[in-house]
Amino acid sequence: MAPLNDSLSSLIDVIESKPLRVPQTKPILQPNSFNLSQGTLRAKDSSPILFDVPQNVTFTPFSSHSISTDAPLPILLRVQANAHRGGFLGFTKESPSDLHTNSLGRFEDREFLSLFRFKMWWSTAWIGKSGSDLQAESQWVMLKIPEIESYVAIIPTIEGSFRASLNPGEKGNVLISAESGSTKVKESSFNSIAYIHICDNPYNLMREAFSALRVHMNTFKLLEEKKLPKIVDKFGWCTWDACYLTVDPATIWTGVKEFEDGGVCPKFIIIDDGWQSINFDGDELDKDAENLVLGGEQMTARLTSFKECKKFRNYKGGSFISSDASHFDPHKPKMIIYKATERIQAIILRRKLIKESGEQDLHELDEKIKTLSEELNAMFEVEKEESLGSEDVSGSGMEAFTRDLRLRFKSLDDIYVWHALCGAWNGVRPETMTGLKAKVVPFDLSPGLDATMPDLAVDKIVEAGIGLVHPSKAHEFYDSMHSYLASIGVTGAKIDVFQTLESVAEEHGGRVELAKAYYDGLTESMIKNFNGTEVIASMQQCNEFFFLATKQISIGRVGDDFWWQDPYGDPQGVYWLQGVHMIHCSYNSFWMGQMIQPDWDMFQSDHVCAEYHAASRAICGGPVYLSDHLGKASHNFDLIKKLAFFDGTIPRCVHYALPTRDSLFKNPLFDKESILKIFNFNKFGGVIGAFNCQGAGWCPKEHRFKGYKECYTTVSGTIHVSDIEWDQNPEAAGSQVSYTGDYLVYKQQSEEILFMNSKSDAIKITLEPSAFDLFSFVPVTELGSSGVRFAPLGLINMFNCVGTVQDMKVTGDNSIRVDLKGEGKFMAYSSLAPVMCYLNDKEAEFKWEEETGKLSFFVPWVEESGGISHLSFTF
Repeated sequence: MAPLNDSLSSLIDVIESKPLRVPQTKPILQPNSFNLSQGTLRAKDSSPILFDVPQNVTFTPFSSHSISTDAPLPILLRVQANAHRGGFLGFTKESPSDLHTNSLGRFEDREFLSLFRFKMWWSTAWIGKSGSDLQAESQWVMLKIPEIESYVAIIPTIEGSFRASLNPGEKGNVLISAESGSTKVKESSFNSIAYIHICDNPYNLMREAFSALRVHMNTFKLLEEKKLPKIVDKFGWCTWDACYLTVDPATIWTGVKEFEDGGVCPKFIIIDDGWQSINFDGDELDKDAENLVLGGEQMTARLTSFKECKKFRNYKGGSFISSDASHFDPHKPKMIIYKATERIQAIILRRKLIKESGEQDLHELDEKIKTLSEELNAMFEVEKEESLGSEDVSGSGMEAFTRDLRLRFKSLDDIYVWHALCGAWNGVRPETMTGLKAKVVPFDLSPGLDATMPDLAVDKIVEAGIGLVHPSKAHEFYDSMHSYLASIGVTGAKIDVFQTLESVAEEHGGRVELAKAYYDGLTESMIKNFNGTEVIASMQQCNEFFFLATKQISIGRVGDDFWWQDPYGDPQGVYWLQGVHMIHCSYNSFWMGQMIQPDWDMFQSDHVCAEYHAASRAICGGPVYLSDHLGKASHNFDLIKKLAFFDGTIPRCVHYALPTRDSLFKNPLFDKESILKIFNFNKFGGVIGAFNCQGAGWCPKEHRFKGYKECYTTVSGTIHVSDIEWDQNPEAAGSQVSYTGDYLVYKQQSEEILFMNSKSDAIKITLEPSAFDLFSFVPVTELGSSGVRFAPLGLINMFNCVGTVQDMKVTGDNSIRVDLKGEGKFMAYSSLAPVMCYLNDKEAEFKWEEETGKLSFFVPWVEESGGISHLSFTF
C-alpha cells in the first residue's frame, strides 16, 4: 500500500466532486513534530522528550507508514491532518526471542500521568516525574511539556504477533517490553511497537493518538463509529452483590418486584455468575456444582453445557405470575452470604495460624468450620424447596422464566446474562464439548504481571488451567452459546475474565493471534445474536483488548468491582475503597473512552457511601445500575429517584465524564490536598462533580491498594466554569438561543445559585472525607427586546438536574419554551417574574424570588407523553 499522504491524496482526487461534510482539500505535508538525533528525541525541534535513546531505537513519522484501513473518510482526513504530530518507535535486537525488553530512553523532572495494570484485568492511574516512577505494565504515559505548552503521549502498541507495555527502568529510563506469549513465536526487529504523539490539548491528544492507531492498525474501531447498547440510558439491577452465586428465579423475581414496589422498575437486569451449568474436574459430567455462594468458590469450575443450570431448568412456566414468588424469603440470600462469609473467614484464619505458627492442633476451629458448613448446607436444603415454583403451566426453564418476567414486569426491556470469555472461569470441560476441540491448557502468567496485586481469581485459574476451545472453533463456540441464549429471551451478555487468553497461547501462535481468533468469533456472534451492540466487557482493561476486541463492543467497565468492604479486613475500607473506585473510573475513561462507552459499574443504594457513588453515576454518561440486596430495608428509594425516572430511564449526560485538566497530574488519593474533579455535558449546559477521594492508594512496595489513614482528611479546592472543556462537547445545543457568555451555577448540596463567566473568580470549596458536591452550569439566555435573562436548571430533585431539560426554544421577543422529562421541583433563573407560566398548555402557579431570581413550581409525571412536560413562559 502507498504511504498515508499519497493514498489519501488519490482518494480525495476521486471524490472531490461529491458532496462531503469534510474539508475537500488535498493534504499539505508538514514537517514532523519529532526528531531523533544523537540519542535525543525532541519535540518541535527544541524540547527534549527522551534522553540517552539507545542506538537500536528508531523513529519513523506516521505519514511514512503504509496503510490498509476501513476507517470512515472523516476519520481518515482527521488523521491525515494531524499526521505530522506523531510517529512510531521501534527497536532491533541481535537475536529473535518471544520476549524483549529495551530502553526507549530516559526522562526526568517531567510530570506524567500513566495507566498501569494493577491486576491482570484491571488498570488505574499513576503519576510521577521520571521514567523510573512508572509502574510495571503501563498501558501509556502522557508527559507534560510546559515550555512549549504541549503534551506528549507514548503508547505501546501491537506489532505483528507481539503486544507491548511500558515499564520502569533505572536512572529515569523508560523500558518497553514486547512479548508474543509463545516460545514458538519469536522476532528481533520492530518498527512500530510504540506510538508517540504531541498536542497542545490533553483531551485532543488522546483522540488524535487513538484515531491514528485506529487507521494504522485497522484492528479496532473508535466509539464514534459504533452504536451504543440499548441499556446505556436506562436504570438496571445486577444480581452479583445482591446474592452472588445463590442467584435463582425466585431471587430475581423478588428483586425486580421490590424495585417496582418502590416506584422505579429496572429497564434491564443482569443475571450475573451463578446461572450456568458448571462443575469441577472429577464431578459427574451431567451434574451441576451445588451450594456455591461466594466469588472464588466457582473459579476452578468449567462450563459443561450452554444451557442453564438446574436452579433455572426447574422453573415452571407461569408459576410466579399469580403468586409473585410470595413464598420466597427475601432475607435468605443475605443470610446465606453472611453464613458463607463466616465460614470462609474461619478457613482463612486456620490457614493463617498454620502458616505463621505451624499450629496443627486446631480442634475448636475445626469444629467451628464443620458446624458452619452443616448450617450452610441446611439453609440450602430449605432454599431448594422454596425456589422450585408450582406445577408446569407453560413450559419450563430459562425461556419460560424470561417470558414470565416480561409478562409480569412490563417496563423490563433487556435481560443480560454473565459468562466468562472462555465460557466459565476455567473454560469448558472438554469431555462435554467434544465438537469444539477443547482441552485443558496450563495457565502461564506473563513475567510482566509479577509486580501486580495478588489476585484470588488468578491463583484459582493457575491451579486448574483453562479448558480452552480451539481457536479454529471460536466462531462456533460463541454462536452456539449466544444463539441459544437469544432463543430463550436473553438479549445481551456481560462478558468477564477477558485477559485469560494471554496466558494460554503457547500452542496457538501467541497471545495476539489467539485473541484475534476469539474476538473475531465474538464479534460475528454479537452481530448475529445480540443486535451487534448488547455486550458489556469486563475484566478487560489491557491494551490488547482495546486494540483487538472493539470492532463491535461499544461499552465496557472502566473500574475494578464495586467493593462494599475491604476483602483484606481493613474496617476503613468501606470508605476508602469508594474513592479508589472513583479514580479507576475517571482516569481510565481518559483513554478507554476513545473506544468504548465507559461503564462505572453497579453499587448498592443502602451503602454508607451510596450517595457518593450515586452522584458520580449520575454524571458519568453511562448506564446506572444497582446491586442491592433483597429486602425493603436494602433499598434507598429516595436516593434511587434522584438517579432514575419512574419509567426506568435516566437523565444521561451526552458524553462520558473525564477528569478536569487541573486533576490530570495530581494524586487525589493520598496527597492530602487534591480533590478529584470530573466534568461532563448535558444538552443545555455542563456539570462538574467534586469528590474527596483521599485516604488510600497503590503501594508499589506491597503491590496492593491500602488505606492511608493520615490522608483521610478534609481537602479544599476551587471550581470554575473553565474547568469544563467546552470544546469536547459532541452535542453542543443547536437552538435559537443566543448565549450571553454568563453561566448560571447551581450547587447541588446547598441549592445555591450564582453567576460566573470566564473572568469570574473561582468558587472555593471544602469537602469532608468521602464527601462530594455537584455543580451544574447553564448558559444564560437573554430574550430579545424584553432583556429578560433566563436559564433552566431542570428538576433539582435529580442529581443531574440539567439533564432533565430535553429542549429549549425562544419563541418570541418575550417568551421561551422548555421541554422537560420527569417529576419534581422545576427551577430556573429568571431576572423578571413571568407574566404567564404554562405547564402542558394549562396555566400554572409558580414561585418567583425577586432577591435570587429563582423561579420554581412542581411538575408531575405525564404517563401519556413518556414523562415529557411542556413548559412555556411569557414575560
